[in-house]
Formats: sequence, C-alpha cells, structure tokens
Amino acid sequence: MRFLSVLVLIAGAAIGVFYPWAVSNFSGHAIGTWRVYEGGRFRPATVRLAARDAPVRVLVDLTARAERVASQQHTVLTLTAASGGRTALASTLSFNHADNPRQVSPQLPDKIFRDEAGVIETVTPGAYVFTVGPGDADGIDMRAVDLILRAGTGSVDERAQPAGYTLMGVALAGLVLSLVFGRGNKPPQNPNSQPPPPRWGRGGSQR
Repeated sequence: MRFLSVLVLIAGAAIGVFYPWAVSNFSGHAIGTWRVYEGGRFRPATVRLAARDAPVRVLVDLTARAERVASQQHTVLTLTAASGGRTALASTLSFNHADNPRQVSPQLPDKIFRDEAGVIETVTPGAYVFTVGPGDADGIDMRAVDLILRAGTGSVDERAQPAGYTLMGVALAGLVLSLVFGRGNKPPQNPNSQPPPPRWGRGGSQR
C-alpha cells in the first residue's frame, strides 16, 4: 500500500504541478523578451505579432527583494496589451504564488519572480503595445521588469490541477494509514532471541 501511495503521489504532482508549469513556461516557442522597467522608469513595449503566433502567452519577470514580494497580498504590477485602439489583454500580477524564484546572484538578495499575465487567443496581425505599470502594493523594491512573449503555446486543461491535487491528497492519506496500521502488524518478538539472564555474579539468579 505504501508503494502504491508513493506512485499516486508522484502522478498527482506531475498532473497538478509539473504539467501546468511546463505548459506555461515551455510550450510553443519564444517570440522575445523586452525590458519594460529599469532605473525607476516604466516604458511600453511595441511588438509586431502575426496571426500564426496565436495563441500568445504573456509572461512577466520581476526582479526584486524576495521577502517583500513573497508576503505581498496586493497587486504588484498591471499589464495591458492593445492593438488598433482595442484592448487585447488586461491583467493584474501579484507574484506571491511563485514557489521557486530564480536567484540573480549568490551575493545579492534580489530574486526573479515570474507571473503569467494571460493568453492572447486570437492575434490580429499588426503592432501590439504592451504597457506595464505599478499596482497598489507598497514597499516593493523593484530592480527590473521583463516582458516575455511565447507563440503557439498550449492551453492547460482546467481539470488538471484539481485532479492532481486530489490524487496527492489521496496518496498522502494512504501513506498515513500505511504508517499507522503498519506499526500494529509487526510480528511478535521471539522470546528466544534475547540472551538468557546471567546465572552467576552480580545481578544473577543464583548466589
């Protein structure tokens, strides 16, 4: 039962955690990366997209002090994408769900957090203006913000994460039960396996 629970736990983690992360970060191919904040100033990025790029996944990397971002409960950044005077995407980013931020340098306290702004499902060929600005979060010491676009990305099945988390919960319950009931199934100790008590001397049965 314990071995089966471990297999189910691995399968649940693959479906609920690794699969959405892999689709978000590695499916499709990279269009490019643009620096939209540096030196205390935001600047828009203009990118020409083609119809064949759809769907386009929009990611944002934030370089900042780790402790300020991890405990944040407010919007850190806002993002809009517009083309031809029409808004194609509008999103808020908090970055507080990033489990494994990348380290800039061992000597620096800054880390790189990634958040997904969304997906542009249908692309009208032409120039898209991506505008990133500050949210309502206070005390975020931002060093840099980068916009990352990926073309032809896959979509995550919305059923994957709930199913994966359910499998992980079942597996953990199975491991706990196997540990609890496994202790009660230990074979009785053989009394002959213990050495006989000394017959003579101090502590012996005879004098």
